[in-house]
Amino acid sequence: RRWQQPLSVGEQVPELDLVTYAERKYYVPGLAKPPLFPPWDRGWHDPYHRPRRDPLLLPLRKDRVCYICHQLVKMAEGVKQALWLTKTKLIEGLPPKVLGIMDDPANQLESQDERVQNAIFHACFWATTEVVPRRETYCPVLVEDLLHLCRTMTSKFPSLSKRMLGRNYRLAATWERESVLLQVRGLNGVLLNAMNPIQPVASKDEILATENDTLETFYPILPTVDLQDVNVYEEKNDTGFRKDYPYPHPHTLYFMESNNLRPLRFRPEPLRAKMLMFAFGNALAKARLLYGDEPRVLEQPIVVQSIGTDGRVFQFLVFQLNTTEFASNDGVKNLVWIDSDQLMYTYAQRIPTIKKKVVTVPAGIHGYEPNTFKKFLALYLHGAV
Repeated sequence: RRWQQPLSVGEQVPELDLVTYAERKYYVPGLAKPPLFPPWDRGWHDPYHRPRRDPLLLPLRKDRVCYICHQLVKMAEGVKQALWLTKTKLIEGLPPKVLGIMDDPANQLESQDERVQNAIFHACFWATTEVVPRRETYCPVLVEDLLHLCRTMTSKFPSLSKRMLGRNYRLAATWERESVLLQVRGLNGVLLNAMNPIQPVASKDEILATENDTLETFYPILPTVDLQDVNVYEEKNDTGFRKDYPYPHPHTLYFMESNNLRPLRFRPEPLRAKMLMFAFGNALAKARLLYGDEPRVLEQPIVVQSIGTDGRVFQFLVFQLNTTEFASNDGVKNLVWIDSDQLMYTYAQRIPTIKKKVVTVPAGIHGYEPNTFKKFLALYLHGAV
């Protein structure tokens, strides 16, 4: 004989009234659960226990997909992919104007190499008691110390006092690239703002010469690979600062890859792509504010610089936004100068290596490169010299 599930009391005796705990509005042992128990209303807004909403009914939901680049996106194709997304031509090395600032002895600090090495000692040895300092400790300290050294040039160049560092600001820039909707948004690096913009690095003839250049593609890989595709978004352009902010022009964007875990840390190629995307995003948001949303070739190009480091290797980038026409590959292109993989020092050893009572590797900084800080300082002085 097959087993059958027993009938409930209500099914056995239909005329019996079902006693539930609906009136009490909380669970009571021995009382039945109400068939349609209304959802409990807290009576006030709790941000940690907000009810889940149907994503299909959200007010910002759209049928068109938007691809977003944020601070955690690692592009598979690196700089090549970022160049296509931003319609940009790559030039290796730094611009001649920046190199001229770098090579001028009048633009250097007194006892510069000694002070830079002291900054490295402070970041790697003096700021921590660990035998092997963590990258998340010494990388931000090193960048802050180098920026402090750059600020000591204010007495020689008073216009350096008209700058301000901005942290934890949220950027939003939207554009359409060959019928693909793209956005750069969210938190990113530390932004140095200035009262006056950086003058264009490339001349008008160099800008017009980019019309003959062709952008490299990476077929069959989609250009939106590794970007986050969303349907709930808002098309907006925002610099992250109020309109009456006294330092309205972006100058230099600093990225510190200080994650101590290698899988979570950006490698040099994805880091350069991230620097390019966010430098482009800051320039585009400023262009939308100045010239509106209509695609055009800018009368006054916008220049934004970027520096990225993991505490030892530095990446330098200068981006110039020439156009906001991204619908096709024809016409004027944007320009970017990238100086890659510049070592400030080879390694720093806290404890000497001793073999057979002989010091084989002494403690200290090894392989110091003075030109790396000269480039760091030249980008900081760019626009003030």
